[in-house]
Amino acid sequence: MEQKRILVVDDEQDLCEILLYNLSSAGFQADAAYSAEEAIAKGVSQYDLLILDVMMPGMSGFELAEQLKGHPETSKLPIIFLTAKDTEDDTLQGFGLGADDYVTKPFSVREVVARVKAVLARTQVNEAEECLLTFEGLVLDLGKKTTMVDGESVSLTKTEFELLGLLLRHRGQVFSRQQIFDAVWPEDVVVSDRTVDVNITRMRKKIGRYGSFIVSRQGYGYVFEV
Repeated sequence: MEQKRILVVDDEQDLCEILLYNLSSAGFQADAAYSAEEAIAKGVSQYDLLILDVMMPGMSGFELAEQLKGHPETSKLPIIFLTAKDTEDDTLQGFGLGADDYVTKPFSVREVVARVKAVLARTQVNEAEECLLTFEGLVLDLGKKTTMVDGESVSLTKTEFELLGLLLRHRGQVFSRQQIFDAVWPEDVVVSDRTVDVNITRMRKKIGRYGSFIVSRQGYGYVFEV
């Protein structure tokens, strides 16, 4: 299993060394940055989790978290705040910035490691759920590129899978044939309206009773209607 990468951001060097030792002993690949600015320079997006001190010279942990959550590349990066500030307002501010956990100093290093494991486990579950598109017994696994219909595996072509994924992800939204072209077919491929119709007809048959939910709106296009 690939080692998870942890970045500890704290201006207390001794504390960082203790955390790095214990995280490494627990099987993680751990690095340290002694300021928010240094963390940015290291390239935060390469890490799987950030342990972030709130009170640091220069940019604070809260400011760094706000910046990371506002950037698409790092918006889902799990963050555990470390802080000597334990007021309710501070805690709420941390969670309001998208923190996954909040540990008050002084703390048990074993507790921090346990919380890191818990946050990563929770994140993995959330990522797995995001890879599934479901409607009743119709399940598309976007990661494995598989389709299940009422517990039975169904073989869809790449085009059929992308078509169904588009309509299922945006249930209730009508897509014109041109919008379907743009979303499903490569830019350098020229297809006709009939091509879309043929692929949808074939895909409808493969998904059994769920095919009836894919409705044609004459003059407009197709919609997964529930």
